[in-house]
Amino acid sequence: MKTLSTSYIAEEIGGKLIGDNKSIEGIFTFLNAAKKGDIVIRHWINEIGIKMAVEKGVSCIITQTPKANAVKVAEELRLPVIITEKIELANAFAIKWAIEKFASESIRVVVTGTNGKSTSTNMIYNILKEAGFSTYSNTDSKSEFNTLIDPMVAKQIAEFNGKIEAMVIEVSEVQGWLDDIMKDHAYIMTSAIDPEVVVITNVALDHIGLVNSIEETFDETSGAVKALKKENGSMILNFDDPLVRKMKDFNPHKKILFFGDNAQINLKDEGIFFNDQIIIETRELPFKSHHFIQNIMAATGAALALNIDINTIRRAISSYVPLKRRFTIINSEPLIIDDFAHNPDGIVATIKNASIIGKGNFLVVSAIRGSRGEVINQVNAEAIAEGLENTSYKLIITSSKDVTDDLNIVNQDEKKVFIGALRKREIKYIFHEKLYDALEYVMKISNDEDIILLIGAQGMDPASEILKEILSLKNN
Repeated sequence: MKTLSTSYIAEEIGGKLIGDNKSIEGIFTFLNAAKKGDIVIRHWINEIGIKMAVEKGVSCIITQTPKANAVKVAEELRLPVIITEKIELANAFAIKWAIEKFASESIRVVVTGTNGKSTSTNMIYNILKEAGFSTYSNTDSKSEFNTLIDPMVAKQIAEFNGKIEAMVIEVSEVQGWLDDIMKDHAYIMTSAIDPEVVVITNVALDHIGLVNSIEETFDETSGAVKALKKENGSMILNFDDPLVRKMKDFNPHKKILFFGDNAQINLKDEGIFFNDQIIIETRELPFKSHHFIQNIMAATGAALALNIDINTIRRAISSYVPLKRRFTIINSEPLIIDDFAHNPDGIVATIKNASIIGKGNFLVVSAIRGSRGEVINQVNAEAIAEGLENTSYKLIITSSKDVTDDLNIVNQDEKKVFIGALRKREIKYIFHEKLYDALEYVMKISNDEDIILLIGAQGMDPASEILKEILSLKNN
């Protein structure tokens, strides 16, 4: 591996080096975590950040946007700065370098798609661990460093405790900063990881504003397949999604495993099969809803591509514990289900799966997406209407005004378009500005036999903790 230097990094990421060419001994990391000799990657930095970096003994700063007097101060303090037009190239280089230095012999899996990639990634991780591999993943039950738009993955690989024998990395199918899309994100990051296996879960409309059509989403997502270069590489593709099915033609010389109805990996009454061989019986499945079954089949495909024993796959799947806010049950009487559903396909699937679970009333609490624009909120509201169609329900919506930070505040236009879409579809609802009030209300009107579904992204994240407080007060 070539020794790191400021000029070498600048050349590799198409950046401009300001300051001295110097050798680097540290790792890629964040400013607040940096130690002497490290390289800091930041989307933007000002003179205060430059001074902090110098105090920490940082070797180099890589940034896309130096603000105010950052460059002048860096020159005065003899701190090399690399300015790049695309910060994602710096993070991709950091990941590639970390893998080559600390995990060059590891087997690697990339998972991407609109829905289900976190669960599929985490399930593959569990299978690899069950198979005895010392495994790294950027998605786990406690935290999800899955955007790859910062140096977290490179940092974690460098600091991994022990040898990394396998890794499964979740890659965003579409990524951007504010309103600017990071074009070819999935391709760039998958190329940096250089996996043996690429898993595509599905293609659906999300990240509106970064992409504005399903065709654009398809183009971005398919980059992961196009980036599969290993001679023995395998693609695990969702046969039920016609757009994903088309991706087989983008890398026709690679091995392909399809999952879904009438595919090689499929669900029958008895369980999940690979061709005619049963992988896991229905009674052993950790969950039965359709979209989670697809996650299980995707993970099974990745494991089979890596020649992992079927008994190992079965043990890992049957003992799997879902990620937080993935159809998570947080109370039994009434049954309260918490799900991150944040885009149209996920919302419809989650509502339909939850609505058929029990015999009691079906109550839905949904958080409007704050600071994400009017379009995504309109299509999300329309998805709620579609999911509730032909269902007896009570719907409570909230802006979560009491718990959201500055990056997730629901503005009046977002609220207006969300409510307008519900009214257009003649969906009855009750609105509460505060998440606490919405949850307190739904608990007040519910009975022990009811089903309460909590859906939404950041605005619903604090719900489980708030419900603990509400339930505690109720029981006392």
